[in-house]
Amino acid sequence: MWVVFGLFAAGFAGGFVDAIAGGGGLITVPALLAAGFPPQVALGTNKFQSCFGTAVAVWRYGKAGMLRTRGIWVGAGAALSAGAGGAAVVGAMDPGVLKLVVPWLLAGVAVYTALNRKFGMVEGRERMSPGLFALVFGLGIGFYDGFFGPGTGSFWTLGCVSLLGLELTKATGYTKMVNLTSNVASVLVFVAAGRIVYEVAAVMVAGQLIGARLGSGMVIRHGAPFVRVVFLMVVFTLVVKL
Repeated sequence: MWVVFGLFAAGFAGGFVDAIAGGGGLITVPALLAAGFPPQVALGTNKFQSCFGTAVAVWRYGKAGMLRTRGIWVGAGAALSAGAGGAAVVGAMDPGVLKLVVPWLLAGVAVYTALNRKFGMVEGRERMSPGLFALVFGLGIGFYDGFFGPGTGSFWTLGCVSLLGLELTKATGYTKMVNLTSNVASVLVFVAAGRIVYEVAAVMVAGQLIGARLGSGMVIRHGAPFVRVVFLMVVFTLVVKL
């Protein structure tokens, strides 16, 4: 029962953090590994349960009008197809190079965000057409999410703010939408490979749904300053973890 409660709590905490700034896997994956599951099964089960929390966040952001950004559906479609490709390729390639490179990329994101105090506080200038952005980032980051994953939400958020000029709350809505589709694509690959423990996932989904609802509500109520603080905490933690 302690293991069940721990996984429920991990799902709740992961859903709460993920709805705000991404990075919920920092909590849920170690919890699954600590429960004794092999890495492949832990990753598959984590992807499956996180989809439900992300879907709740997307639904709430949609109701709040945060999914009206031009090109968002193109990005979602591109991320869906690329995410499946990345998840399929991961079995044939060693992601070891990414383990060395990604922490430095995330460190750059964290330093840039920390030093730029106006990052995402207000709408900025659009530096890239929404359609081109959606296609390029959807294919690139969608594939990365399926293949490796850590920091996907951070890279999307950085792109949305710096290239589309979105304010952080709208960037969060965009990020969650495209994250959902690439996660669904990855999950389909994990399902086909039999790497999901559905009984465990069900326990974590219950926590995810509650956490995601609360986290998305905090974003809608408190706006960009709140998202900025959590975003920085998640990115710095992810850098240290990797």
